[in-house]
Amino acid sequence: MGMKVLVRRLPGNDDLPLPEAMTAGASGFDLRAAVKESVTLYPGERALIPTGIAIAMPEGLEAQVRPRSGLALKHGITCLNSPGTIDADYRGEIGVILINLGYESFTIHRGDRIAQLVFQQVPRVTLVEVEELPPSERGAGGFGSTGV
Repeated sequence: MGMKVLVRRLPGNDDLPLPEAMTAGASGFDLRAAVKESVTLYPGERALIPTGIAIAMPEGLEAQVRPRSGLALKHGITCLNSPGTIDADYRGEIGVILINLGYESFTIHRGDRIAQLVFQQVPRVTLVEVEELPPSERGAGGFGSTGV
């Protein structure tokens, strides 16, 4: 059995379905727009879209807000900070920063599927300061250093 994540539907959002995986093999749960009135994004414009939900996750888990591929391909709509990270101790409403990278305006209506929520385990890490790092085959080679 998998981990349990608690979901709270925020007041005024009883008409919206909770996030759901659309197929048995889907890794993401679709988030819906909880806008009171439709929002139109013009090319190059961005907006914070509420989802009407808050969650509580066990420690060691994070939720990532990711774009929906269909919106990106068909309309140029994507999440600006992708993936957006929701920490296990955050209890506020999940919001999605959408941006229109397309050439035409795009209108978001209440209940539209706007993004997906993917859960990942996060290991506890301790950073240890050192004077030098151990060598590696790649070394300090950065952007494009391993070939095109």
